[in-house]
This record gives sequence, C-alpha cells and structure tokens, in this order.
Amino acid sequence: MGTPDFIRAVRATAGHQLLFLPGVSAVVLDGAGRVLLVRRADNGWWSIVGGIPEPGEQPAVSIVREVYEETAVECVAERVVLVETLPTITYPNGDQCQYMDTCFRCRAVGGEARVNDDESTEVGWFPLDALPPLRPGDLFRIKQACADEPTWFSTTPS
Repeated sequence: MGTPDFIRAVRATAGHQLLFLPGVSAVVLDGAGRVLLVRRADNGWWSIVGGIPEPGEQPAVSIVREVYEETAVECVAERVVLVETLPTITYPNGDQCQYMDTCFRCRAVGGEARVNDDESTEVGWFPLDALPPLRPGDLFRIKQACADEPTWFSTTPS
C-alpha cells in the first residue's frame, strides 16, 4: 500500500517538514521457531514487517493487519517487545518522518508466506541461526522477541 491516504493528506499542506508518526513492527515466529522476513521493495533490505496504524486503530490490530497485507500470513500479537523512537528518516522525495515504533512478538496461525503487496519483493521464513543480513535494529528486535524479558524501552534521548 505504501503511504497511507491520511499521511498524503497531511503532506499536501505540510510539505516535506518532519512528521512524528506512530509505527508498528512485528517479529513473527512460526511453530518451527523461524522468523518471517520481507525484502523491502524500496531499498532491497531484508526486514521484519512494519507499518503505520490508521487513525483510531489499536497498535496490535494494526500490526496483525500489516503482516497479512504484506505477507498473507495470519498472526496473533502475543506481547509488546519494545517501544522506541527511531531516528529521523529523509525519504528520496524529501519527506521527513520520525516514528515511535511499538514492536510486537507475533505467532503465525495461518496463511502461506508470499509477497502480498508492492512493498516487498520477497517474503520468507528463516531459522534464527540462518538469518540474511539485517539492520541492527531488526536483529535487536528479534533477540528481544525470543527472550523472555520485559518490554524494552530506551531512556536515552534520540
């Protein structure tokens, strides 16, 4: 889906200025202990699934929707893994965004992993000991999701 319509409407008047937005991400695990990853169409990186909640949408509902929209995998959100303000991103068109990410550990309950929209070029299940190259933030989220630790949050200003 790309940029949600409500953000396009804001951008029509706000231009490229910095928008502080909610974000959700998911570490989706299956019964074999594999993690679901997508290869992003915009930059080619392997990544956990992420997205933006619609106005009024609960974060856990949002990530379940995002996982299905991007991968055709049905899942349930089990717990919050971490909450973190991410660094500012400047997109190629000049738009600036900063996301407050809520990452969930999710359990796959159905569906077949496949590319299900235009945001990804590949989708796959990976054993935890055979992950493709990932950004440090994704690796940290996977580590936290697999540990039985309380929700992680930063106390360092971003």
